[in-house]
Amino acid sequence: MTMFGTNPSNSSRRFLTRARVAALAVSFAATGVLAGTVPAQAATTRDTVAHHDGLQCRGKGVDSTAKIRYRTEILIKAPLSTIWNLQTDVARWPTWQEPVTSAKRLDPGPFREHSRFRWTTPVPETPHTPATTLVITSTVGQLRHQACIRWTGPAIGEGLRIDRGVHVWTFTKVRGGVLVRTEETHAGEQIETDVPLATEFLGQGLEAWLKALKETAEARA
Repeated sequence: MTMFGTNPSNSSRRFLTRARVAALAVSFAATGVLAGTVPAQAATTRDTVAHHDGLQCRGKGVDSTAKIRYRTEILIKAPLSTIWNLQTDVARWPTWQEPVTSAKRLDPGPFREHSRFRWTTPVPETPHTPATTLVITSTVGQLRHQACIRWTGPAIGEGLRIDRGVHVWTFTKVRGGVLVRTEETHAGEQIETDVPLATEFLGQGLEAWLKALKETAEARA
């Protein structure tokens, strides 16, 4: 049995794959126009490491075995505290990330290791699937205040699923602002149907998230 139903044509299979992967990109990062990146600058701290095999937070990185992986970075000309507060105030994500329709913390207190949050994004109708809502439940595994965050979790919707997403963020003060780096991996039988396409859409989503973070933070600086 395939994720597309019984014996679909190659064109139908490709179309549905594209539609679903595009929706996943929207779900894991705010969508929009691609933003430019800047070269890596400045040395990292002990807990915020840019290893040759990926970003790390407190010694943990993305899934090294995942087939879908993307890393990027951007320079934001705003105080680190402003950028950090935007990124960690999960409940207010919908105010600056249009595709995030709802977001809530699942535990009280400050954003910290073991914090959990659930957020949603609509998935448009395709010729083969009804419109639905993708629900992402994330758990913070590692965090260092104003330095790095690593969270993991599945994304589940009707006929649409990522079994395991791992997302690492690092924040480094440099000349002229803050260098924000991000890296994410996706794993799961369904999402791995077309790895190059899934990677392309993941990259678009992460670039757009950084663009939105930059624009919002710099507007508040």
